[in-house]
Amino acid sequence: MATVGERIREIRDKRGLTQDQLCQKANISKGFLSDVENGKRNISSQKLLEVANVLGASIDYLLKGGMKKEAKNTPVTIPPELSEAAEQLRATYTDTLDVLEAHRSIVARRSTSRKKDLSVDEWKQLFKVITGVFG
Repeated sequence: MATVGERIREIRDKRGLTQDQLCQKANISKGFLSDVENGKRNISSQKLLEVANVLGASIDYLLKGGMKKEAKNTPVTIPPELSEAAEQLRATYTDTLDVLEAHRSIVARRSTSRKKDLSVDEWKQLFKVITGVFG
């Protein structure tokens, strides 16, 4: 099974980007990217968001190697704290779903972490990180 680094390299190659170009756009060092691509280092969630943005790739794909397939009419449950944070930030529904999916992707990859419900302020911080990367 491919690693996050191998998937980053695969997409980078498909996009015709050199390591130097990706590093410059994602604000990471070439040595760090090389280590990630070769499985010698792990990448933080914030840096992964930046790399995903530059590559035009989904975090889900970079983490798991595939897109999650959902039924068309599967209901989405937005935690009340996220809903309140989104309302306070005047976030769109789409942005709210993106933040929820990013959070789920990050939590899914951190198998040693127990699932923790985020507070309104923590959701707002996650919104700011994600919009800072993609905004």
